[in-house]
Amino acid sequence: MLSFGTAGLRGPVRDGPDGMNVENVTRATAGLAAWLTARGHAGRTVVVGRDARHGSDRFAAATRDVFAAAGFDVVALPDPGPTPLVAFACRALDAAAGVMITASHNPAADNGYKVYLDGGAQLVEPADREIEAAIAAVDPSTVRRTPCAPDERARGVRADYLARLADRFPPVAAPSVRIALTAMHGVGGRLAVDALARAGFPDVHPVAEQFAPDPDFPTVAFPNPEEPGATDLLLDHARRVDADLAIALDPDADRCAVGVRVGDAWRMLTGDETGALLGDAILDAAAPDAVVASSIVSGTLMDSIARARGFDARRTLTGFKWLVRAGEPLVYAYEEALGHCVDPAAVRDKDGVSAAIAAARIAQSWRGRGGLGAALDALMARYGVHMTAGRSVRFDSPADGDALTRALRHRPPTTIAGFAITVNDYLTRGDRLRTDAIELSGTDGDGRTLRVIARPSGTEPKMKFYGQMTRPAGPDTVESVRARMETQLQRAIDDVLDAARAEEPNR
Repeated sequence: MLSFGTAGLRGPVRDGPDGMNVENVTRATAGLAAWLTARGHAGRTVVVGRDARHGSDRFAAATRDVFAAAGFDVVALPDPGPTPLVAFACRALDAAAGVMITASHNPAADNGYKVYLDGGAQLVEPADREIEAAIAAVDPSTVRRTPCAPDERARGVRADYLARLADRFPPVAAPSVRIALTAMHGVGGRLAVDALARAGFPDVHPVAEQFAPDPDFPTVAFPNPEEPGATDLLLDHARRVDADLAIALDPDADRCAVGVRVGDAWRMLTGDETGALLGDAILDAAAPDAVVASSIVSGTLMDSIARARGFDARRTLTGFKWLVRAGEPLVYAYEEALGHCVDPAAVRDKDGVSAAIAAARIAQSWRGRGGLGAALDALMARYGVHMTAGRSVRFDSPADGDALTRALRHRPPTTIAGFAITVNDYLTRGDRLRTDAIELSGTDGDGRTLRVIARPSGTEPKMKFYGQMTRPAGPDTVESVRARMETQLQRAIDDVLDAARAEEPNR
């Protein structure tokens, strides 16, 4: 059975109870409508959007028709579009809920059903369990569908979103930086080009092979900018057009990856590096009581910057459902997986289009001084060099992953890469950060720090490792220090894996 969680539904498009299909979408919508009605939201507005994946048109039609039959005021976006448009519309229209048909950057075979509640934020516990129970109680034979007529408000959402971006990021007067951009075969390309032009960046060069929506994602193995090889076409294109900046959106445009020139070569920044750059820039115009947020598995450079500047930096569990609830007045939130919320007053979720504008503005301000790469080096020279890296380890069965988790929890290593280790088991915490994760951290006499967080996946047999190494800025160049630290950090993750595996039985 396809289960309903805080992310809604997600799975392969196929018939049967464990697939994304019209029957399951119809039942999920009927359950969500019943839950909303029981909480006093009968007749209120709901927003429905979709991407261009296989089945999205049919699933969106079922969603809007079931809501309409249940008496809700349905605002169905007329064309396939980015996920942030639905999050924006929920707030702009004071909607009781929103549904986006998307599987974001999942493989081509998948689709999903993402739910926003009042205020345009993703749902959290216990709402997910309550909605799942309401879905289970639905008798499919009683569910009705009523076709919905087009709505003027729906046609205005895109224009209103662009107007909001123009207000949040007034056009720059200086000549535009040149931007290479990929939409990764998704639905964000045209909106991003229009938004960048309105913000004063008309010199945008899309990767033609990846600009039009294509649900088969033919040029990439996985349509995720984090995956090796996914941005190869973008970086080649950036070199050819002599770009100042490279931008990769994921297929539903809620994530943004940034590429920078390093000498004669190009590289993609990590989500943590981009997060530090965006956070620092946003704090330049923030009120003294502003709050920024990042997840526990993200790096700490942005935290160091914010606290050194006198701002409140908070940590949350992974996911924007928690990040946007970190505290007020929230001005920026990010997580290492390329998610950035740069305008939480308008979009209470990650938004790749607005993040692209924010990155372009920084690149513009550093034009002639080395661009974003130099801006990042300047931050690290001031606040310390921070290197982060991640790794996923897959197992043949969930039991293998459980064994490794138990080994780390009950027999953790005492040293990693020469660092004496302290263990922080998040499962033993009694606060809002309690989760199934283990942090191994240490410091040395030279002011360096090491941190590795191990967290099992909740949906598949794999474990994720999030590493960070920091050191004070010194006489060496940031780039040379970064290169050495990258090797050391990968060795540290190797040490954690080796220590855990040595403790597994039958090895």
